[in-house]
Amino acid sequence: MAGEDWIELKFRLADGTDIGPSKYNQSMTVSSLKEKIISQWPKDSENIPKTVNDVKLINAGKILDNNRTLAESRLPVGELPGMIITMHVVLRPPTLDKKSEKLQNDPPMKNRCACTIL
Repeated sequence: MAGEDWIELKFRLADGTDIGPSKYNQSMTVSSLKEKIISQWPKDSENIPKTVNDVKLINAGKILDNNRTLAESRLPVGELPGMIITMHVVLRPPTLDKKSEKLQNDPPMKNRCACTIL
């Protein structure tokens, strides 16, 4: 049946808000699903992901791999036909570029000698 190619998903964000529910084709990759989530992300949110690598999708306790399709990533345990599947969305904490931060915030190194006599 053609209806079996689609699954209905909603996404629970860390602050408890939801995105969806919407229907998605099971042949869609997790990476393209993350792009759709980023485009629908609440604009008034404190943390907004910029790339798909900033987002982790969790279904039934498993982190979904970007290269797999939804059909490959599905865990049929606990799913009933016609039910909405809730996936949890976790953001990767922002990482700082150590080289650029060091150059911006640290004073330039000067050649000095420091001795301590005890």
